[in-house]
Amino acid sequence: MRLAIFTSQFPSRVSTFFARDVRGLIDAGIEPEIFPLYPLDPALWRYVPSLLDDRVLPRERVHHVDVRAGLGLGGAGALSPARFARDVASVAFRAGAGGPGPLAKTLYALAKARAWARAKPGRFDHVLSYWGNYAATSAIAFQRMTDPSVPVSTFLHAGTDLYRAVSLRAKLRYVDRVIVVCRFNLEFLAGRYPDLEACVRPKAHVHHIGLDLAELPWSGEGRPEGRLVAVGSFERAKGFDVLLRAVALLGARGREVALDLVGDGRERAALARLAEGLGIAARVRFRGWLAFDGVREAMREATLLVHPSVGLGDAVPTVIKEALALGTPVVASRVAGIPELLDEGACGVLVPPSEPERLADAIAALLADEGRRRDLSRAGRAFAEETFDLKRNGRRLADVLRATRRSAPGGMG
Repeated sequence: MRLAIFTSQFPSRVSTFFARDVRGLIDAGIEPEIFPLYPLDPALWRYVPSLLDDRVLPRERVHHVDVRAGLGLGGAGALSPARFARDVASVAFRAGAGGPGPLAKTLYALAKARAWARAKPGRFDHVLSYWGNYAATSAIAFQRMTDPSVPVSTFLHAGTDLYRAVSLRAKLRYVDRVIVVCRFNLEFLAGRYPDLEACVRPKAHVHHIGLDLAELPWSGEGRPEGRLVAVGSFERAKGFDVLLRAVALLGARGREVALDLVGDGRERAALARLAEGLGIAARVRFRGWLAFDGVREAMREATLLVHPSVGLGDAVPTVIKEALALGTPVVASRVAGIPELLDEGACGVLVPPSEPERLADAIAALLADEGRRRDLSRAGRAFAEETFDLKRNGRRLADVLRATRRSAPGGMG
C-alpha cells in the first residue's frame, strides 16, 4: 500500500512518536511518503530517531514544497476550476469564523496541498493525516485534487488538533477513518459532537502509539535517591509550575530533592523566576531540548518521572510510556488519557491536577518506599510490553488502513 502521510512538521524536535508510528507501518509492509506543512529546517534532522533514518525512510520520500507553487488560478488535478474555487471558499468561510490566524493557516494548508497535487500526481492507495488540524485540511484537499475515490483518514491526538480544534466537524464527516490515541479522546468526541456520534464511532479506531522496546531496556536497579525528572515543552498546560511548588514544599518538610527539567518553551523564564522565588533554583537544572538518547538517559538516571499536567494539553504523553518501559516509576496527573497509560494506577501514581500539596505527598511517599518503586517499575515494563509494542501496534494500524474503503459522501464543506 502506498500511503501519503500529512503532518505538521517533519523533521522536528518532537519527532519521536511520529517516527515510531511510521516505522511500525513500514515494518507492516506499508510504503509511506511524508508531506510536512512546515518548511524544512535541516538542523532538525538530528532529532529524528535512528529507527527512521534515511536507510529506512529515504529522504526523497519526504516532500517539502514551496507554498508559492500552489498559488495561482485554474483547477487542481481532479477538480475543475469551479469546484476548486467552491472548496476553497467553503473551507475558508469556516476557518474565518475563528479569526485571521486560522484563516491564514487554512489558506496556507490549501496552497501546500495544491503544490503537492501538482508535484505528486501519482496515485496513492490511502491518504492519512497524522493530525486533525491544518494537516488534515491539506490531506483532504490533496485527496480531492488527486483522486477523490481514495480513502482518507485522520489521527486525533490532543490539544493542537482535538481539544482546541478548528473546523473539525466537517472533517469528521468527510474522512473514512478516525484514529484516536486513547479511549478518553473517543469519549471527548462523543461529548463535543453528540450529533455526530453515530457517524464517528463506527469508523473510529483506538491506536496506542508504539515504542521500540529494544531501545528502551528496563533498568529498575541502581537509581539515585531523590532525583526527579520532568520532560516536555514549557507551557502552562504541562503544570511545571505546580511541580516547582511541590519541590519547595518537600524542602520545607525536610525532604530536599533535585529536579531536572528537560525541554524548553515560552514559560522558561517564568519557571526560572519561580524557582528563584521559591528558593530552590540551586536544585533545579534546566536541561533544554535533548535528542532522544539524552532524554532516555535523563529518565534512566532519575528516581521518578513526574508529569504534572494541569489541563487538556497532551492526551497520552510519550515520556510517560518511555518511563514505564525503562522502569522509571511515574507520578502523574489524572488528566485526559494519562490514567490509561498508567493502567488506572496499577503501574504508576495518579494525583489530582493543580494541587502541589497532593503532588508533594505522592512524591514523598514513593521516595520513602523502595519496595513500592520496585513494584511499579516491574509493573510499568510489563504494561508497556503488553500495550505499546511498536511492531504489533503498527501491524494493527496497517490492517485497519488496508481494510478502509472510501464511503463518506460530499465535498469539503
